[in-house]
Amino acid sequence: MEEFSAANRLNWDDRAQLHATDPTGSYRIAKVLAGGSSLYLLEAGEIGDISGKDIVHLQCHIGLDTISLKHLGAGSATGLDFSPAAIAAARGFAASAGADVRFVEASVYDAVEALGQVYDMVFVSWGAVNWLDDIFRWGRVVASLLRPGGRLYLADGHPMMFQCDRKGARLELQLGWRTPPRRPLVWDEPRTYTGDDRTLKHVRYYEWIHPLSDVVNALIQAGLAIDFLNEHDVVSWQHFPFAVESGDMFGLPDHCPKIPMAYSIGATKRK
Repeated sequence: MEEFSAANRLNWDDRAQLHATDPTGSYRIAKVLAGGSSLYLLEAGEIGDISGKDIVHLQCHIGLDTISLKHLGAGSATGLDFSPAAIAAARGFAASAGADVRFVEASVYDAVEALGQVYDMVFVSWGAVNWLDDIFRWGRVVASLLRPGGRLYLADGHPMMFQCDRKGARLELQLGWRTPPRRPLVWDEPRTYTGDDRTLKHVRYYEWIHPLSDVVNALIQAGLAIDFLNEHDVVSWQHFPFAVESGDMFGLPDHCPKIPMAYSIGATKRK
């Protein structure tokens, strides 16, 4: 499994360097540095009142959402990511924004030991759990990071969307609904997902499709109660070449049958 993680880390180091100088506007860097938020309307409408809350953002990438949570009133905001390039960029953005935000470099599986504290909320969003081989281990990490009564907010791409051919000219099922841990999906992509023309040095990466039932059961088994499970016909990136802008996200054009593109979960740690 270390082989997969090491390749993904190199790939994300490359992406972090591109995203931190993003010419496409996808990451809303200027808005965050000016004191605003990079969160999408979907997330902002679902996370609830975070005023004064201690929040940890797992797989935070270059930290813009983490900083945004602080701007939105979090008492404290901490971001964790396994990419040293991403963490370096995140710290630079926090300094530029004048935001008192902590960033920690570690694997999400090592988050409990690396962070050394518990929180009121765990925040996870957009292209996160598909990079993890063991969703049940992830669930235990989330639970261990929460105080009794603390909440998880998760928003991510829907497994049904990930099953479809993402490069085809029409919606077509291509992949199985569950990826075995030791047989991940293997991709070689020269560019990142923002539309940036610059190329990656390390093009290979590995992903896993986790059924929605596994994500929910991972949280339940870890001791969380599910508050809501919502499915959405939009997602935060242009997953298919024929996807169209829909509000501040992307959805399918009118002539396509609609599928869930994303899901969100709210869950509370039992007291």
